[in-house]
Amino acid sequence: LRPNSEKGIDQGKGAKGIMEKKDEKPHISIKVVDGNGAEVYFKLKKVSTFEKLMKAYCNKIGQQYGSVRFLIDGERILPNQTPAELDMEDEDTIDAMVQQVGGGAS
Repeated sequence: LRPNSEKGIDQGKGAKGIMEKKDEKPHISIKVVDGNGAEVYFKLKKVSTFEKLMKAYCNKIGQQYGSVRFLIDGERILPNQTPAELDMEDEDTIDAMVQQVGGGAS
């Protein structure tokens, strides 16, 4: 009699491959923080553009779309970029800066 070890090894590899794919989440949670430390959480797909998140954030804080700049690690995020392009992971933080107008001495 021959042990059935080869079959067991093959099944193990197949199961591992399936589990690895299951562990990879299609969505990630992203925290957007403003200059005052207020946090807003968003959940989006890694392959979705940031435009929807940016519009939703501006709507939530009552600012016009385009008047808020979004940064990750000090670098500006463009609306057509995706979390996958920026190698973002679950629970990453984006900084939101409302554009200042005026402020000169009177």
